[in-house]
Amino acid sequence: MSAFNITPDIPWLAPLAGYSDLPFRLLAKQFGCGVCCSEMVSVKGLAFKNAGTKRLIATCPEDDPMVLQLFGADEQFFEPVMDKLLSLGLRNFDLNSGCPVRKVLKSGSGCAMMMDLDNLVNIASIMVRKAAQHPEGGRVGVKFRLGFNKGENVYLDLARRLEDVGVDWVTLHPRYGKQMFSGKADWSKLALLKKAVSIPVIASGDLFSAEDGHRCIEETGVDAVMFARGALYDPSIFARFTALRKGEDLPPRDGAFLANIVREHIRLTRQYEGDGRSFRKIRSIIPRYAKGLKGIRTLRASLLQCEDWAALEEAAATIASLEPADGLPGETLIDDLCC
Repeated sequence: MSAFNITPDIPWLAPLAGYSDLPFRLLAKQFGCGVCCSEMVSVKGLAFKNAGTKRLIATCPEDDPMVLQLFGADEQFFEPVMDKLLSLGLRNFDLNSGCPVRKVLKSGSGCAMMMDLDNLVNIASIMVRKAAQHPEGGRVGVKFRLGFNKGENVYLDLARRLEDVGVDWVTLHPRYGKQMFSGKADWSKLALLKKAVSIPVIASGDLFSAEDGHRCIEETGVDAVMFARGALYDPSIFARFTALRKGEDLPPRDGAFLANIVREHIRLTRQYEGDGRSFRKIRSIIPRYAKGLKGIRTLRASLLQCEDWAALEEAAATIASLEPADGLPGETLIDDLCC
């Protein structure tokens, strides 16, 4: 597994529950994503060999470098789980301390960890210590929010403590846990965080387009940006961001371009998973890529009629002939995916 640099010109894919699987990560890589994060994986699930976790940690050489995101609040599970993951060859890890979804919070995980910074920092230190045992040196990041309750700006203190225990980078989604995804991400807090620590700071939150990512870097001085909902709508956002940073023309976004994206996503899903579950999943994802084009309702109906991969590919190919509707969707994307 190769190392990676954290720079403003190398965009990241966020850990998206239910979406940042191996096929989607490989798709993002093809469009210029530098580092992809996995879906969040339960440390308890790994400890007790939950059947679902095997799919979540699946990877391949083309997926490198991949950052495996873990969630959990019980210290006792992290050391043995890290040993297991290192034995599988995994090298880069992230601790989820930002997910605001109720089913995660009720276990004390995700953003709930920001209410017990001592435990959070202790778990991060365990991950750092174990990752260092990788023959080529492992790396650890932590993703968090401003705090759990509005006004609890604990993020600066947390970041400094994480730097002290050897965390390699931090990712901030500048909202409070209680906000979920309402309101606007406060990018000014990213600038404050960048000044408070010497380790790399990665920005997350309200990066719906390549232009948003470029503007965030220019306004805040962060070391990199992590696309979440913007990538779900358009996986080519990474190529657009890179072109924008270089002052080059952005790729066209028409029906033919989107049809190619869909075709490749179907191919990757079929190659690396290929079961009934993945078929139903990609069938439900495809209409999102066609948002902003005319005829999306007809497309969705035709996709629902598909019962095999060949029919799915045939139905998806019709996207090439769809024309743009007035305006493109922006913030009207699924809210509870970015963790």
